[in-house]
Amino acid sequence: MISIKTENGIKIITLERSDKSNAINKSLLDELNSAFKNKSQNEVQCIILTGSGEKVFCAGADLEERQGMSQAEIIRFLDKFRETLKLIEEQEFPVIALMNGSAFGGGLELALACDIRLGREDSLIGLTETKLGIIPGAGGTQRLSRLIGISKAKDLIYRAVRITGIEAFEYGILNKAFSHDSFKDESNKYIEQIVTSAPLALKYSKLAIEAGYDLLLEDGLDVERREYLKTLETKDRVEALNAFKEKRKPIFKGE
Repeated sequence: MISIKTENGIKIITLERSDKSNAINKSLLDELNSAFKNKSQNEVQCIILTGSGEKVFCAGADLEERQGMSQAEIIRFLDKFRETLKLIEEQEFPVIALMNGSAFGGGLELALACDIRLGREDSLIGLTETKLGIIPGAGGTQRLSRLIGISKAKDLIYRAVRITGIEAFEYGILNKAFSHDSFKDESNKYIEQIVTSAPLALKYSKLAIEAGYDLLLEDGLDVERREYLKTLETKDRVEALNAFKEKRKPIFKGE
């Protein structure tokens, strides 16, 4: 249901149900949950979550499977989905949703749990649950409103509209929206800018941002100072200074 590979500091997790628009069924969710329970080590600078194929990142929950599920099974699925998205948010290193195509319902909720979302201008995305008689149930009402503001989130959720990647970028849902033809090259360039940073610096900066976001400014600054001081003890900081002096690119080891 999913595939995992790690190369050049990047851990790539791919949804492998292209014949079903990468829809999330119980088996895929179990595998995804297990994948994110295994914390990445320092040789990983970021995690990529993407879908197989070229049209759909993730169509959301598998509605064919859902039709045969009891209410109790649906609730268990939803709780497992919620747990999985929390695991994604709690990863020590940046998680990027590489949205190779459209994303609806739970598929968009999956992307919203990631740190960064890269998409295509010609793709479509939306939280379309109200047209199915339900509401977003895996964090969509909460994460989307926190990301783009309550008024815009209400607008999209109430109408259950499918907006283009360009519109999603304008709303602030996507961090970047690339053309269909340039998506692979431009997203690779973007990711390269992340993985050439020091792994521990990425880890500590993410922790500082997440831990300090809801605090008063002075308390947040204390969090930042705490994480900054950790970087002073790393070999990578010394390597960066030596590389600057020697006019070369640093070779970071996550130490």
